Amino acid sequence: MFKNKIFKFLIGGGFAAAFNIVLMFLLIEWLGFNTVFLRNIANVISIELSLLLSFFIYRIWVWPGGVWTVREVLWRQIPLYHVAAGTAIMVRIFLLFPLLDWLGINYAVNTLVGVLVSASLNYLISDRLVFKTPIKTAQKPHEPMEFSQAIYYPEGLAPALEEKTIIPTDSTQETSKKIKLFSLVIPAYNEESCIQATVESISQLLEQRQIDYEILVVNDNSRDRTEEVLKQLCDENPRVNYINNYYPNGYGFAVRCGLENFRGDAVAIVMADSSDSPENIVDYYYKLQEGYDCVFGSRFIRGGKVIDYPVHKLIVNRLANAFIKVLFGLKLNDTTNAFKIYRREVIEGISPLISHHFNLTVEMPLKAIIRGYSYSIIPITWQNRKRGVSKLKLKEMGSRYLFIVLFIWLEKYLSRGDYVLSHLKSSNSYLK
Repeated sequence: MFKNKIFKFLIGGGFAAAFNIVLMFLLIEWLGFNTVFLRNIANVISIELSLLLSFFIYRIWVWPGGVWTVREVLWRQIPLYHVAAGTAIMVRIFLLFPLLDWLGINYAVNTLVGVLVSASLNYLISDRLVFKTPIKTAQKPHEPMEFSQAIYYPEGLAPALEEKTIIPTDSTQETSKKIKLFSLVIPAYNEESCIQATVESISQLLEQRQIDYEILVVNDNSRDRTEEVLKQLCDENPRVNYINNYYPNGYGFAVRCGLENFRGDAVAIVMADSSDSPENIVDYYYKLQEGYDCVFGSRFIRGGKVIDYPVHKLIVNRLANAFIKVLFGLKLNDTTNAFKIYRREVIEGISPLISHHFNLTVEMPLKAIIRGYSYSIIPITWQNRKRGVSKLKLKEMGSRYLFIVLFIWLEKYLSRGDYVLSHLKSSNSYLK
């Protein structure tokens, strides 16, 4: 981190912020800008000059090189940089701060997260848009100057934000990764109205495709007839089993119970309310057979679909996933979705899992990604439950999601690769 652009970006931003404060002090205390109107003028001047200072620090130190012309710097880069900084500030003030405040997050933590997110947004926009400098092509005499479509892109995104995915290419290795038994873990709490239809639709499709499978339902100490329905399902289909959750109640505990007891070479986490498409389960299975360690679905890429998604949950979902995507520099834009598939070695490699509740849906994929497991993203379909009551309570889960995201972020940047796959460590000299 101390050798790449992120560190330089933070140092440059900190210096510009200090300059802003000092300039405000000089204008108000020394030059007498001490009325309401003049203090506002001082604020505008200090912000604008500190923005210009940070721009030139970044332009010279963080993103060096490129073309230094009036047209390029004054008419393109500086205006775009103002847009980048303004966007970051607006997201922080009007979206992130109110959302975290509504979720009951402490104001100090809220401020810290806001600064982190706005800095990350500013960095990404600057790196991908502002400082991509066109290179001049050779010109014939007396012809007007033109710019080629080639882009000057000194370093791209910093290594700390790159996705490190290893996709097996060796045919022998791919053969050894074929899935013989496919497991599905389904946590169920008071799902008597849904669980039978969910299990039967999945088992029928898997048998049609001649996929060897087991379905393990974890009864999370249900207080309705869920266990009776499960007993009947087990009697009718020997490939269906159930276990009572031996941990305290909670989605995370129930899934962890299932992950400790499945028998297959790979496992998919599936919801009990039929919100996940059985066809997508088959898509996961075949994609994993290509040699990936994990396959993650997204409802918000081309080919993905959501049906009857409550508007307030959709808004919170997109904001939360945007936050995670920016914080970790991911292509995945649906991290919070529970419906994913992992090979057995991934489950072992990301253990022990610590989430008690729905934040487990974030802990598992993020740990798999930062620890170096390969993955693919495919479009999936999700539909809201038609029976029963959703167990996810947004206001109760906000701080828990934030905790697990920051916990894994700290692992990524401070653990010095202690949990990264051994075959990746050997290729990174800083871990030697």
